[in-house]
Amino acid sequence: MSKPSAQKKMATREAYGEILASLGEKYPEIVALDADLSKSTKTDVFAKKYPERFFDMGIAEQNMMGVAAGMAASGLKPFASTFAMFAAGRAFEIIRNSICYPNLNVRICATHAGITVGEDGASHQAIEDIALMRVLPNMTVLQPSDGVSAKALIEASLKIDGPVYVRLGRSAVPILYPEDAAFEIGKAAVLREGIDVTLIATGIMVNEALIAAEALSEQNISARVLDLHTIKPLDTEAVLKAASETQLIVTAEEHSVIGGLGSAVAEAVSEGCPVKVVRIGIKDTFGESGTPEALLEKYGLTAAHLVKAVVENLK
Repeated sequence: MSKPSAQKKMATREAYGEILASLGEKYPEIVALDADLSKSTKTDVFAKKYPERFFDMGIAEQNMMGVAAGMAASGLKPFASTFAMFAAGRAFEIIRNSICYPNLNVRICATHAGITVGEDGASHQAIEDIALMRVLPNMTVLQPSDGVSAKALIEASLKIDGPVYVRLGRSAVPILYPEDAAFEIGKAAVLREGIDVTLIATGIMVNEALIAAEALSEQNISARVLDLHTIKPLDTEAVLKAASETQLIVTAEEHSVIGGLGSAVAEAVSEGCPVKVVRIGIKDTFGESGTPEALLEKYGLTAAHLVKAVVENLK
């Protein structure tokens, strides 16, 4: 496989807009719904190409999810989009009872997740959405780490019979994978082998984990890096393999440490192969307004913080 450009960046929401428009040609049953944010969620790319298959539902997220459920029950393949805060938060009850309970094929592609929403502040920074979505029966939860994985995972999600939540970001992030990389929903991607510690990351934290692993190698610490792009169903096999082969697991996510990736990993490890798990993420607090870079530093979501966690806990 060819190597990706180290300089190229793309927001996962941009990748979503591109792949949705591309899939629209292959799947005439695809329709897109948005809650008055199509320019931000990038569903406007699909809307321009297929205006008759795009539905702006206005600022009515609960209704949008209900309509998406009806469309799915009628045999269509709806993609419903808005900011993660409104998708997972405001529309939770409709997702639970109208989409997950009847196990309908609705793809909820929620953008602007995490604190890297930036200056919009705590009211728009969804740091609870993974917890809310992974607790729902029948729901698959995906969080791609770059533009390549976003496109591949969204296309692969069409093969799933049931609802899917895809967590997407606002800011441009480095391309980590070559264009021809293969992804399997439910299977972690091993980006680096290691024997001392395993860094299990998702979303934008995958790149930070790779940087941290390189820095740790300079201290003679061998770090394995897993991209856990599928948070539910969890790749328990890969997690337990890491628990049995390395001395420490450090999880990294742009989400609360309560109920997200770290919780899922800790649950699996405690039952299957107990080893120390250190969870790097947002503590029991809200975000605030600031640049994405400043917020990542303040809330401890950088490669340097991962390195520190490893060095302090690897004994």
